[in-house]
Amino acid sequence: MNKAQFIAALAPHFNGSKREATHAVDIVFDTITRNMSAGNDVMINDFGKFKKVDRKARMGRNPFTGETIKIKASKKARFLPAKALKEIVAGDRKLGPAPKPEVKAAPKPVAKKAAKKAPTKKKAAKKAPAKKKAAKKAPAKRKPAKKAAKKR
Repeated sequence: MNKAQFIAALAPHFNGSKREATHAVDIVFDTITRNMSAGNDVMINDFGKFKKVDRKARMGRNPFTGETIKIKASKKARFLPAKALKEIVAGDRKLGPAPKPEVKAAPKPVAKKAAKKAPTKKKAAKKAPAKKKAAKKAPAKRKPAKKAAKKR
């Protein structure tokens, strides 16, 4: 599932508004990203933990040449799934029914009295415009055929 499909799945929970669903998804992703970049962990119960991890410099090996190389220290994002998520993915625990979008009762339309319309005046018949003569189209220009290369 990509981001667009995720938003489409959430839209019914926002009264069918993809715009509101997109806004909500963007806010969640932005909040997680900003907190992780600041070095804070983001823990969502029964889902998992997003955290920033510092990786130390180390020696590695180039798989093509076999030469040893030095790998710089870096910072990576890591997701650690919660126990509940692991159990559901493994099939050890059943996932409950999906939450259904709230259905708002549509307000009943109020019956309005039909207003009497004034009789419309008939407009004088207009003369049909004169037919225009069909413009002659110039024949399409063709590109000259390419000459075949002579064989030696």
